[in-house]
Amino acid sequence: MTRRTEWPDSAGYGAVGDAENRSGRAGGAAPEGGAAAEDGGGPLPSRAGSGPPRTPEEQARAICLRLLTGSPRTRRQLADALRERGIPEEAAEEVLARFEDVGLIDDAAFAGAWVESRHHGRGLARRALARELRTKGVDSALIDEAVGRLDPEQEETTARALVDRKLRATRGLDRDKRLRRLAGMLARKGYPEGLALRVVRRALEEEEGEDPEMLDHHLPDA
Repeated sequence: MTRRTEWPDSAGYGAVGDAENRSGRAGGAAPEGGAAAEDGGGPLPSRAGSGPPRTPEEQARAICLRLLTGSPRTRRQLADALRERGIPEEAAEEVLARFEDVGLIDDAAFAGAWVESRHHGRGLARRALARELRTKGVDSALIDEAVGRLDPEQEETTARALVDRKLRATRGLDRDKRLRRLAGMLARKGYPEGLALRVVRRALEEEEGEDPEMLDHHLPDA
């Protein structure tokens, strides 16, 4: 039966399909019997008496498969893991290149799925999503392409939904405090100041009939 590995947390998009079954095309036969007992690139035992991988390439394959079975990873994340475990750079590059060839590593797909998931799951805006992808080592061009699929209208719709969920919690506060709290919440999720103020102002107008001129303030300094 094919086993699919889903995104962790709220990121429920873009599974890496059946990593062990495909590893035979990734430079060697897939070890039988499942994932490694430890995350440190240890053996993937199948039968009594089977030994650990003997070459750096075999060790690198085992480590990568173990990590990809847990969740999709970028090439840099896997490269960092191999380096931390003492895999020689030449062996690591060979295995990573092979995994890219067969589609087990796909940074473009990773970035697209990450944007889709984190926007809908956490309400993050393009700026915050780009920042997260940079920390995972995704190339700038791939980041631009992925966040570019999130159009401004969708971003504003999501911002409004976030504000609507928080409006009730701000009732009883004065106007300025409501504005700062709600706009600050959007700013922390990566929304630009102008968009944040516009969305909050409109929400308050609809709820309380506020005068838009009275709400035309700037976000406070962090």
